[in-house]
Amino acid sequence: MSEIEYFYSVHSAFAYLGSARFKEIAQEAGRRIVHRPVDLGPVVQAARGHGFGAFTPAHRAYYFGREIVRWSEFRRAPTIGRRPTHHDNDLTLASCMIIAAVDAGLSADNLAHAILEAHWRNDADHADPDTLASIASDAGYDAGLLLERAGNADVRAQFQANTEEAIARSVFGSPTYFVDGDMFYGQDRLELVERALQTPFRGQWPR
Repeated sequence: MSEIEYFYSVHSAFAYLGSARFKEIAQEAGRRIVHRPVDLGPVVQAARGHGFGAFTPAHRAYYFGREIVRWSEFRRAPTIGRRPTHHDNDLTLASCMIIAAVDAGLSADNLAHAILEAHWRNDADHADPDTLASIASDAGYDAGLLLERAGNADVRAQFQANTEEAIARSVFGSPTYFVDGDMFYGQDRLELVERALQTPFRGQWPR
């Protein structure tokens, strides 16, 4: 089965907003999603030359406020209506659980969606093992297995490798999708992803 590469952060609002639709698009196209959760801060810093802290108040209000409200309604993906309480907590464990699922030969599609949704819909803390265990179990996974594997050195190394690869490939932020090497940044490009899976666009990325 052909693949779609998926670079994202497990606390990304826009990855959550596009997650259900992305799964549908991939399934309809017969493509396997290759999950590459990343540490988003270094990726954004490398791509833009500044971190999230450099955004102006107006930019924050529009991009992380109004845009989330509109896309939540458009994608029918409810949110808690504010920045999650635990948004700045460490995301390594949650990210590594997804990598561990892949490493165990499982599809991580439903787990990734559940982790994203829990953060933005239920204010879940992705640094808390008990919370993550509950999310994974509810999504149909062996939570104990995934938590154990998430602590393995090779899984942690893969998380770092994902971040380094995102930087090397000029990923701008989360979510970013690659269809046969062509990059699409943002869940608002999902309709373009869908078209590219049927008919590739002219030209190539990078130029």
